[in-house]
Amino acid sequence: MSNPIHLPSAGTALKTAGTFGRDLVERILATFLQAFIGGIAVTQPLDGSMWYAALAGGVAAALSLVKGLMARFSDVKNSASLARGV
Repeated sequence: MSNPIHLPSAGTALKTAGTFGRDLVERILATFLQAFIGGIAVTQPLDGSMWYAALAGGVAAALSLVKGLMARFSDVKNSASLARGV
């Protein structure tokens, strides 16, 4: 026997997509800012190439995006976090 498929309403799907998008954008921006500030804080006292190190924070943001997409396509469907229940 075939069981009926229960799909969420359009409103629920849009709300879920919106929540995921906000969560993912927040994580990307937070990761970039943290890495940027960390790059400045580490290279400034050492007279290193401050701006190159600070802009390397973009790599951390890109990795955050990849992690969020991995979470989206794995078991966690409503969050960009890999933690369960988020």
